[in-house]
Amino acid sequence: MVSVPEGFLFSAVSCGIKKEGKLDLGLIFCERKGTAWGVFTKNTLKAVPVLIGKTNLKEPFHRAIVVNSGVANAATGEEGIKRAEAVLKDLASLLKVKPLEILPASTGVIGEQLPLEKIIPKLSELVAGLSPDRAEDFAKAIMTTDTFPKIAQRTTKDGVKLLGIAKGAGMIAPNMATMLAFILTDGYLKKEEMRKLLSKAVDQSFNRITVDGDTSTNDTVYFLASGIKEVKDGTDFAENLISLAKELAYLIVKDGEGATKVIRVEIKGARNKEEARAFAMSIANSPLVKTAFYGADPNWGRILSALGKTGIDFDPQLVQIFLNDKPWVKELSVQTKEEDLRKEMQKNEVSLVVHLKLGKVSYEVLTCDLTEDYIRINASYRS
Repeated sequence: MVSVPEGFLFSAVSCGIKKEGKLDLGLIFCERKGTAWGVFTKNTLKAVPVLIGKTNLKEPFHRAIVVNSGVANAATGEEGIKRAEAVLKDLASLLKVKPLEILPASTGVIGEQLPLEKIIPKLSELVAGLSPDRAEDFAKAIMTTDTFPKIAQRTTKDGVKLLGIAKGAGMIAPNMATMLAFILTDGYLKKEEMRKLLSKAVDQSFNRITVDGDTSTNDTVYFLASGIKEVKDGTDFAENLISLAKELAYLIVKDGEGATKVIRVEIKGARNKEEARAFAMSIANSPLVKTAFYGADPNWGRILSALGKTGIDFDPQLVQIFLNDKPWVKELSVQTKEEDLRKEMQKNEVSLVVHLKLGKVSYEVLTCDLTEDYIRINASYRS
């Protein structure tokens, strides 16, 4: 059961953007003036809702988040901006708030315009359906190739609630991903506090996952606080926020398009964070490594090759590799029977630790395997 922070209502409707009458327009409404912050894609081709969201966040207060799925509203030019603004204007009128107090997000096919003839007539139904009990409907409305809604929740020692709802299964790679995430709290936070808290949480969660190495045009994380409860223990709140973000990030990787397993890649013994991150992401994004894990083929040479393609100097002779805590490679020699290694690679959760013996810095990334289903899903995405 979803435990909703005080002051928030949810709704979702089917506009006909997606096929088969599926929910494709979602709304979160804050019953009082809320405070918000956001983090967005680093892709230089930014979708219209990203551009508008960055502008609207300059407002001191925010009241709503509206999300459509099926159309990304990216690479749509001035017409795309006009259509998005039309939706916000009409929705603001129904909610009796300012358009600038609404934060937009979209996900779906790039290059297609928002179908106003489908969305606008449904806005009154969307507003009329607002309820504290419809968080799961909202989660379903923002899905594209996702196979399940992604919801996480936490309660601090002070009784402050946090609720996170996310979508994402493909085009997942830092910085951020084709992922949308919405984190709500009934705690009172100032905008500058939210900026610092969200930045740290995203860095330790959504920026450390990859499914296919592609960075989307629409990546968005909104953090909205209703401000009803006092946050007495800031440290505890921050820890719960990071934990919640990590859970959502894990669920996104678990639901990676066509994936059969989650792979936790950890680099140890690097000289600095930048090199550790580069090594970890190179392994996590390697199609050869990912397909080897899918086929349970302990081909450790692919891991060393992924390290080498970073262009960063390391000594292969020093590298030690561990698979689910079992010694795999040391001094360029296999330490465990191949049959045992295959069994470990067949598990749904796999830990891959690569120790470089160069320094003291560690870095962890979540990824998944690469299967035939990933190709099938993306080859027919628009059909």
